[in-house]
Amino acid sequence: MASPTPESLVALDQLRLDDARALLDRDSGLALPAAVESPVEYLQRVIDGLCELSLKDPLTGLSNRRHFRSVLDRTTDMVARSGEPALLLMVDIDHFKKVNDTHGHQAGDMVLQVVAQALAKCVRPMDTVARYGGEEFAVVLPNCHAFFGITVAERIRQTIENMQIAINPALSLQVTVSIGGAYAPEWVRSTAALWTERADVQLYRAKHEGRNRVVLDTQQEIFVSAEEKNMLFGHLALGEPAWIESGDGTASAAGQRVN
Repeated sequence: MASPTPESLVALDQLRLDDARALLDRDSGLALPAAVESPVEYLQRVIDGLCELSLKDPLTGLSNRRHFRSVLDRTTDMVARSGEPALLLMVDIDHFKKVNDTHGHQAGDMVLQVVAQALAKCVRPMDTVARYGGEEFAVVLPNCHAFFGITVAERIRQTIENMQIAINPALSLQVTVSIGGAYAPEWVRSTAALWTERADVQLYRAKHEGRNRVVLDTQQEIFVSAEEKNMLFGHLALGEPAWIESGDGTASAAGQRVN
């Protein structure tokens, strides 16, 4: 590999790094030294810090929606290739608008931060917790069997229900969450959008049925949609019904429930 010519090297003093440095010092907790022995090391630290910030929600410190979508894409691909079960939880704070309207947006921000911390403590290091938007969070749990999924979801719900969130010395709030969850179809080439839609349907059910509850679909009730069927069998173009064998040895047509 040829060595870079002097013309290809960029001096640090030619780069406008003040804004990047200020952003990292303020938001990442990564204190960058004013100077280091190696300009390459310094620049690499700036780049790494900015990349990390680009994947985090600035208020809660959780993964942001960009990172969440990337994780969903990787997980759906893994499930399609390996059949390993994976669960997506959508978590929404109940009556959050009332918190903002009654106590102000600063109190609302504190509630979001405390709930985010609680979520992160309820899951494994291998799981991903993201702020999906507003008062809604998402949790991606790879290698998650049914008995473990309901345990984690209930742990989250109960933990948040039992918390006292200190807004100021004279005021503490209690909030609850509704949780909807969906398993990614195993051995099916699904999409992140379809998986999220299924979890959102379960979240709507949890809200409709009274809030402060968990509603999960089950792996046995997963519906293979027409879009997923086309991704599975469209290239065959046989015009014949496609069949999927279930765990008990029976088979059912794609596009029907797999029991």
